[in-house]
Amino acid sequence: MTRQSSPPVREGWGLLYLTAGASSVLFVLLLIAALVLDFVAPPPVHGGAATLEFIAANKAGYVAEQILWILPNILPVLVFTALFVALLPFRKSLPLIALVFGALPWALLLAVPVSSRGSLNLVYLSDRYLAAGTDDERRAYATAAEAIIAENNTPAIVGALSALGILLMGLAMLMKEAPFPQYLAWLGIGTGALGVISEVLRHAAPEFYWGYGILLWAWFIATGITLIRLSRVEAKSPVKATRDLGP
Repeated sequence: MTRQSSPPVREGWGLLYLTAGASSVLFVLLLIAALVLDFVAPPPVHGGAATLEFIAANKAGYVAEQILWILPNILPVLVFTALFVALLPFRKSLPLIALVFGALPWALLLAVPVSSRGSLNLVYLSDRYLAAGTDDERRAYATAAEAIIAENNTPAIVGALSALGILLMGLAMLMKEAPFPQYLAWLGIGTGALGVISEVLRHAAPEFYWGYGILLWAWFIATGITLIRLSRVEAKSPVKATRDLGP
């Protein structure tokens, strides 16, 4: 019997693989666009009054940057779901655990009104700050802005859980029967391990975070390409005959 050259895939999931693969690549491209806007006009990360005044002077760019940081967080949920489906025939428990730890944090970030580089809620406060007629009113809005800025520490905790999900997904890919290249498994393990350390020490040792960010983007790009290839393999697989239930 001739050994099958193409990796085994679950029939009927080609569209999911294709969508998740494209989402994985798009996720990185959108974050790069956000990073470019951040370099062009970096928002303050301290000081409520300074932040509100910055937003008033750079509203369009600030809003665009926050959308690019926050909105793409739904895309990794598709990626982890597709990986879970592809790995389920080979391992059940570990891919499921990796799905929960990997996908849930990105979904939760959509409910957190901060992006670690700001918040869309600050746009409203900025408008009210400029329209305030007294110093006491402006101080009140500046204080509210400080509270939102303080919440920027929240995504670091959620990010550590997501990195753990990547690590576990890499471990699940190590099986030779799994339809993923071994380099992707080891890339996920390395990215996830560094990510957990980087997120925990994000404010104490920020230099680790830059290395993790590059590996994270590389992992999403490599995963996206692999999922797109899986969708093509699934599309070429023979279609099972449909059972005729008629007379």
